[in-house]
Amino acid sequence: MRSCYDEGKRCAETLFFDYHRQHKVDIKVMRIFNTYGPKMSRNDGRVVSNFFVQALKGEDLTVYGGGLQTRSFCYVDDLIQGMIALMNSDSSFVGPVNVGNPEEFTMIDLAKKIIALTGSSSKIVLKELPSDDPVRRQPNIALAQKELAWEPKVLLDEGLERSLSYFQSIV
Repeated sequence: MRSCYDEGKRCAETLFFDYHRQHKVDIKVMRIFNTYGPKMSRNDGRVVSNFFVQALKGEDLTVYGGGLQTRSFCYVDDLIQGMIALMNSDSSFVGPVNVGNPEEFTMIDLAKKIIALTGSSSKIVLKELPSDDPVRRQPNIALAQKELAWEPKVLLDEGLERSLSYFQSIV
């Protein structure tokens, strides 16, 4: 079963490609994977901001399921470079192209990294995994590497360190 979020993105892509074919309008379609970094909203519901806020407040970090589901996290500067590369690509290349970091981390590992980085005494609390939560989200960036000469540069530990002072300033 696909979530409404996934279906909404699929529908939007279809509409863009149909409009492109019918009206010859230039388009570029990018699929963005788990971007994080400074300036995230403290309550946007994404796991990186949730964990930072919880850890900095000394609250328990909420991990769903057994915490073994994986995600791939792309630092915002890398995403922006991917966007610029796509916008500057040949007009014949419209995508869709995945932009994200293919390195995978479990939710438990991410929680532990943020607890250690913040020096928090927070504990990890496991809650029931929502039925529509995918076990794995990892982008295949081969097309971005080939067509855009793009790949992420910022590793997760470095990106989290770059984000720490921002989250400290908003909590």
